[in-house]
Amino acid sequence: MAESDVIVVGAGPAGLATAAALRARGLDAVILEKSAEVGSVWRRHYDRLHLHTDRARSNLPGLAMPKAYGRYPSRAQIVAYLEAYTAEFALKPVFSAAVSTIRREGNLWRAEAGPNTRVAPTVVVATGWADFPHSPSWPGMNAFSGPILHSSLYRNPARFAGKRVLVVGYGNSGAEIALDLSEAGIAVTLSVRSPVNIVPRELFGLPILAFPTAEQWLPPRAADILNAPAIRLAIGSLATAGLVKAAKGPLQTIAEDGRPPLIDIGTLAAIRAGRIKVRGDIASFTSTGVAFTRSQAAPFDAVILATGFRPDLRKLLPDAKGVLSASGVPLISGRATAEQGLYFCGAIVSPIGQLRQIAIEAVVIAKEVAKAR
Repeated sequence: MAESDVIVVGAGPAGLATAAALRARGLDAVILEKSAEVGSVWRRHYDRLHLHTDRARSNLPGLAMPKAYGRYPSRAQIVAYLEAYTAEFALKPVFSAAVSTIRREGNLWRAEAGPNTRVAPTVVVATGWADFPHSPSWPGMNAFSGPILHSSLYRNPARFAGKRVLVVGYGNSGAEIALDLSEAGIAVTLSVRSPVNIVPRELFGLPILAFPTAEQWLPPRAADILNAPAIRLAIGSLATAGLVKAAKGPLQTIAEDGRPPLIDIGTLAAIRAGRIKVRGDIASFTSTGVAFTRSQAAPFDAVILATGFRPDLRKLLPDAKGVLSASGVPLISGRATAEQGLYFCGAIVSPIGQLRQIAIEAVVIAKEVAKAR
C-alpha cells in the first residue's frame, strides 16, 4: 500500500491549497478526490453564481486570479482558476477515489478508498459541505404535486418558466436563486422563517469583506456596533421589505452561531419593487401549494429548498475522539486537532470570506506539519 507524508481528502479549493502549501515545504501530499475532476462542487453550482467576496481576497496561496476575472469572479472562472492552480503546482489528484473512512492504524492514518487506499502520518480533511444538503420536512409534502428540490440541484430558471415558485430560505443561495428567477420573469416568493442579517456587497465603494478584515482586532459585537450605521444607511430599513432584523449583528452571528449574513446583490431591491414576494415560515403543504404559519395559503408549482448544508463527518471518522461536535461538525479548522496528525481545512464559517480563510488555514497547516516532521 502506498504511503505518503500527508493524505489530503478532497480536490476543491481547500484540498488544492493545502496540497500546494505542503509541497512548497517539501512534503509529499497525495490528494484523494471522489469525483473525476478538481472543483467538482463549483462545477455543480447554479449558472449565474459569482463570488460574493472580491477577487483580491479570494486567492489561494501562491497564485492570484487573473485581473480579467473582474472584482467578483463567476462560477466558470473559479473552475478555470482551480484547474490553473492544479497545473501551476503540478498537483496530481487521484480521481474516482472516494474515501469511506479514515482510521488510526498504529502511528499512521489509513484513508480507506478501495484500490486507492493510502496511509500517512498526517491526514487533512478538506471535503467541504456540499455533500450534506439539509432538506427539512413539513406535513403534506408527499401530497404536493410539483417538484421539490434542494438548491444544490438548481441550475437556471429554464425549467421553471411559467411556474409559480417558492424559494425556502433567505441565505445567499436562496436570495440569489430568487433573484435569478425573478429576472427571468418567473413569479417567485421567498419563505423567510427567521430574522435576518443583510449587508451590502460593497460599502463606500469597497468590498464588504474589507471591513471585517480590518476589524479583526475588535470583538465581533463591537465591530457590529461600529458598522451598523453605515450598513443601515446602505440597505435601508428591512421592515420596508417585510423582513425582521436579527438581534445579533452579522459578525457576532458568525462567531457564535456559524451563520454568515446575506450579502445582498439586488434581491432586497426586487422585494421592495414587488418582483419577489415574501412570506413567513411554512406550516404545511397541500397538493397545489403551501400554507404559512402567519398568512393564508398560496398556490405554487415548484419549491426550491435553499435550506443550507449540515456537514456530518462521523461516518468518515468513526474512531476520532474530541474533534467533532455531537452532530459531526469539526470543532477546529486550520490547526492541530485533539487527534495527532488530523487536520481540517475550510470547515468553519469565516467572517473574512471562505476562500481567504482556506488560504490562511492551508499555510498554517503546512507549517505545523512541516515543523512536526
